[in-house]
Amino acid sequence: MASEYHLHGIELSPYSVKVRSYFRYKGIPHRWIPRSLDTEGEYQKYQKLPLVPLVVTPDNKGIQDSTPIIEYVEALHPEPSIHPTEPTVRFISVLLEEFGDEWGNKWMFHYRWAREADILSAAGRIARSMMPAVDEAQLANGIAMVRERMVPRVSFVGSNPQTAPQIEDSFRDTLTILEPHFAKRAYLFGNRPAFADFAMWGQLYNAWTDPTPGAIINATTPNLLAWIHRMLWPRAEGDFEPWSSLAPTLTPLLERQVGGLFMPWTVANASAIANGREEFSVELGGRTWTQKPQKYHAKSLATLREKYQALSDKRALDAILDATGCLAGLRA
Repeated sequence: MASEYHLHGIELSPYSVKVRSYFRYKGIPHRWIPRSLDTEGEYQKYQKLPLVPLVVTPDNKGIQDSTPIIEYVEALHPEPSIHPTEPTVRFISVLLEEFGDEWGNKWMFHYRWAREADILSAAGRIARSMMPAVDEAQLANGIAMVRERMVPRVSFVGSNPQTAPQIEDSFRDTLTILEPHFAKRAYLFGNRPAFADFAMWGQLYNAWTDPTPGAIINATTPNLLAWIHRMLWPRAEGDFEPWSSLAPTLTPLLERQVGGLFMPWTVANASAIANGREEFSVELGGRTWTQKPQKYHAKSLATLREKYQALSDKRALDAILDATGCLAGLRA
């Protein structure tokens, strides 16, 4: 039996680097295998969907989807834990993990494929990673293929001419909120990484590698940039904090981004799926957001609601969630 996990991914996949950062933090033996034409054998053997990351466990089990991967491995390797001990903080970390995966991906994906400079940068890096040792003509063809495939897919995350300003405003507002938060601590919930750090970081790290959002981060948020670097090889530097010390700088994120934008969006998306609609509109922060519904996110919301319902004592948590606009969507 092998003694290490195999992690198939690509550097430009926020979910791949999310899992890699987790494995590095836990100190779990693993091999990072950048997906390319040269490494397709094991990937094709274990993948069920043509997506990364794919983890092959030491007992030859293939797992896909970053959140289930981390939850599966965390159950086997619980220390050092990525979950704060205070129940309220623990669930808020779970909520922000969902927010990072499902709303933060809108920032990253939109910026990557919305402007020519970012398109050329990303398509070139993806093609080079997937097709090592090819000549210039083959590389140029590969870049064109990546571009042709990916640019139209921005609609999948809800990016369109109507929503583009909303996505970019959300990105900038999140940076504004997190910058003073990271001035006082190394990670989102104190001085060790939590579940939410890996998801939020995967999106923001990938955005930072692209020209346009990277320039915004470099120019405006040095504390957040330090966290981006820190999460490449995260380590425990202290303890998790109680909500009382986190609240002054994290509450605005819950209120303006999670409760104000993400929760009404994900509820409207789930409703559209349930009712078989091909498009939905929802008011977010006083502006209309319109897109085709996303099936995976409806399943993801259902899982988040199950985690909320499983909590035994919700009184302290509900007060925070209600005040920040997050509660109604979790109770539906």
